[in-house]
Parts: sequence; C-alpha cells; structure tokens
Amino acid sequence: MSGVTDLPDAALEALPVFPLPGVVLFPGTLLPLHIFEPRYRTMLADCLAGARCMAMAFQLDEPEDLERPPRWSTIAGVGRVVHRVALPDGRSNIVLQGLARVRLEELTFAAPYRRACARVVGAGSASVPAADRAALQATAMALSAAASVTDFAIPASMEPGEIADACAHQLLGDAAVRQAVLEELDVPARVRLVTGHLAEELGRLHHARPRPTSA
Repeated sequence: MSGVTDLPDAALEALPVFPLPGVVLFPGTLLPLHIFEPRYRTMLADCLAGARCMAMAFQLDEPEDLERPPRWSTIAGVGRVVHRVALPDGRSNIVLQGLARVRLEELTFAAPYRRACARVVGAGSASVPAADRAALQATAMALSAAASVTDFAIPASMEPGEIADACAHQLLGDAAVRQAVLEELDVPARVRLVTGHLAEELGRLHHARPRPTSA
C-alpha cells in the first residue's frame, strides 16, 4: 500500500490527534474538514510546517467534566493534508488523504492539542477468497445503484481490503459501523463485515420503497 510507504516514521512518534465524533478516515479516501477552533488552527500550522500528517480519532464521548478530555478509539486513521484553503479570519478548509490505520498511545499533553505515538496496523496483504470479493463488489454496486450514488466505482486494480474501505467510506452512513470496519484489522473478516452491512442497507432500502398497488 503506497500510503504506508509515504508515511514518515518520524511523523508517528508524536502525531497530532484530531478527535471528532462521527468522523472516520479510511486509507485511500479523502476527507474534507473545516478547521476553526484556535487549538486546531495551531495544530494545522504545525502539521503544515512538518510532515503534514495528523490522526483522525473517533471520539467516544462528550464528558460533562470539562477537565477531562473526551475518550477516543485507539484505532484511528492517519492522513496527510493534501489541500488547504486559508480563510481571511484564520479558519481553514482542508482535505486529508487517508494513508493508514494506526494504533494510538496518547502522549503527555502538551498544549494546546493532544498527541499520540502511533503504530501502523492492518497494512499487510492478505488472501481473500474470490467468492468473497465478488460478493462484496456485487452488493456494493447493487446498493450504489439503489441509493443513486452515481459517482461510485470499483477500479479493477483495487485490492479487496481497499474495496472494503472505499465501500464503507462511501456507502455506509452509520459512523459506528464505519469505525467498526476501521478497527477490523483482518482483511478477509473486514470484507465479510462490509458485505454484510451493505446487504443490510440494501434490504432496508428495498423494504422502505412503497410497493405498487394494483388497480
């Protein structure tokens, strides 16, 4: 996977972490973000001055105690800032390109934002039965057609794990489900997991459509 080879080891030693509820960054996908909080403006400036990398961590709670930071999932997506539009008031619109899954180990807090030591996980190649790949592709294409997702495509060059990530990113709306897919490090199991969720979504769409009435 080229994204992993593009990720500098030094960037993983103290990786800036951006925790957000409901946001999941998969390898090989693009994620637009709006940066407005002062601490994350500083984080972005530091990223752009260095390896341009940050981790998107799935935020697990919103603590009532403001002294306690929100918890995040230890499996996250690391991405590189590939596009940035600076706005006049200091805010920014950016696009992150997902590079890899990482396991986060939070470091001692250094204001104004959180950092973690990150280790790449789930990046190895794996053999997936042809029938499982075919089932994933067929279910994804059926769901994209039923949901009128016109820009969805599966290039022939994509590996099964990459297809599963792309399907979860574009076709699965439940953030908790997407995070569960990100956390599944076994590629064959991930393919089956995504296929199952796609089939459930397809079934819900078919069930929700009004049935034609006879005259």
